[in-house]
Amino acid sequence: MNTVMPPAFTVPERLNASSPPEARGLRRDFVKMMVLSRQSGSWIDTSFSQLPGFLREGDLLVLNNSRTIPAVFKADIERNGFICKRNQEVRLARRLSEKVWEVLVPELNLQKNDQMHFSSRLSAEVINFKPELPFTVVEFSAASARLFEELYSTGEPVRYEYIHHPWSLDYYQTVYANVPGSVEMPSAGRAFSWELLQKLQAAGIRTAFLQLHTGLSYLLDDRWHQHPSHNKEHYSIPAATLSAVKQTKKDGGRVVPVGTTVVRALETAARRKSNLSSISGWTDLYINEATPLRVADGLITGFHEPEASHLDMLSAFLNRNQLITAYQHALKKGYLWHEFGDINFII
Repeated sequence: MNTVMPPAFTVPERLNASSPPEARGLRRDFVKMMVLSRQSGSWIDTSFSQLPGFLREGDLLVLNNSRTIPAVFKADIERNGFICKRNQEVRLARRLSEKVWEVLVPELNLQKNDQMHFSSRLSAEVINFKPELPFTVVEFSAASARLFEELYSTGEPVRYEYIHHPWSLDYYQTVYANVPGSVEMPSAGRAFSWELLQKLQAAGIRTAFLQLHTGLSYLLDDRWHQHPSHNKEHYSIPAATLSAVKQTKKDGGRVVPVGTTVVRALETAARRKSNLSSISGWTDLYINEATPLRVADGLITGFHEPEASHLDMLSAFLNRNQLITAYQHALKKGYLWHEFGDINFII
């Protein structure tokens, strides 16, 4: 029996948030918020600043404190001692070790042992290239803190076509981010301010942190069609956060991840049979309407495009027809999409 899918929706250009709220004269925690009921599918239109009123004492917010790093660079490509391409764009995709990364290099077929020169102080060597795969594996000439120092001095943040101005990296951070590693901003937490976090704490709503370093989501070339399960990302959940989640569940509170990255990390950890005090590793978990949620009771997130795998994840929280109906309402009410946009709270 074939299932009739709900009608598709499209996001008009005017609803792509092309600038940060601060540049539009708005505090980051005063973006709009649509609160969507998991039980009924009904919604309330409000402001993110009103978040404490939709949570209860004893609830736990889990936030991703991964910090966004510059991920777009220009490099001269050297092959056999000669420069064969100048100012070639290189995008970081995923860190594999202290010196080794997967990168995306559009418009160029690389070869093993090619050298990438980013500056007089930083270079990288191609150690694995397969033309049938989107990513190239490179080893940088620097590691750890020194590598990040060079990356910050030469790169810029990922910026997609709906962002018309090169905003500085500071605009791509959450206020609580402190562990560098994400090549794209874990954007659901961007709307939090320190003032709002303090109000939540005063209301008895707790917070806990984990890290999931986001990878590159858009590959710039239609020939690459990766299934979401191929998007491996590294996560780390400290003992204090695991303990807070367990205690919240025991006490009857609700665990509310801030962002799809946090859902992915928590639900991956819940599927590991482990008694470790902390958990870290790689996740390729793909969550959709058929996935039972073992930890997450709600979700704070942005608004996602119809083809995005993040939207599949939202259907694990809410009937897909109700979800699409709510999104159609958001379109009519002028909610803004993408990393500088508005917030959807599903609870």
